[in-house]
Amino acid sequence: MSPDALVEDITRLVEIWVTGWAGCRGYETRMEGRFPAVLRADTTREWEFFAHDPSDTEFSELAAKTAEAEARILTILTNDVARYHYLAGQQGLNVTSASQTMMIVDMETQDSEDPWLADDDLKISTSNEDGVHHAVVRSGDTLAASGRVFVVGHTAVFDKIIVEPAFQRRGLGSFIMRALAAQAFEHDVENGLLLASLDGQKLYSHLGWTTLCHVLMLSSSDEGADLSVG
Repeated sequence: MSPDALVEDITRLVEIWVTGWAGCRGYETRMEGRFPAVLRADTTREWEFFAHDPSDTEFSELAAKTAEAEARILTILTNDVARYHYLAGQQGLNVTSASQTMMIVDMETQDSEDPWLADDDLKISTSNEDGVHHAVVRSGDTLAASGRVFVVGHTAVFDKIIVEPAFQRRGLGSFIMRALAAQAFEHDVENGLLLASLDGQKLYSHLGWTTLCHVLMLSSSDEGADLSVG
């Protein structure tokens, strides 16, 4: 199915993304009603709930669950940001992040060949551990860039695309994405999904990705946790 057709069912895309993101990180998942939830065992040690455009009643129920512990997070994916800002205030939740977006790409538009590094000082290594494909670039023993991808059905979910500060502006973000795409093509993939920060949005747009919706992270605490892949 094409990304244009998939846009009509962002709720399903959110479920796919959550499955892939949790797969990348080894997180436990469950359903909270019709919405997916993930136990962030390595960071908050609490549940995070995900919902695309929940109704007012559904939002109220999820907000109550979120408020049971300060470390819990409610992540809303929507193109009606103002509505959920308002509802969050009504339910006593704080918006801890509002700059991220969910993005999608038709994998047929992505380079399927293993990329090569023009800089002889940089070396790439790839691996596959429990279905998680990793790509790492190093300069000697120093980490330069890294990322990972997990395939759910026909969708490649990309996660934690990171270029270390000393190695930025050298094209390594694009390089890691191409290296991961080449690994994803070992599967029958049709689409790619990720969450992107502001900086990441510029890179992924350049690579042909398009924005599906905005991402709001809500908590009873003033502190948030960045979900983005970079």
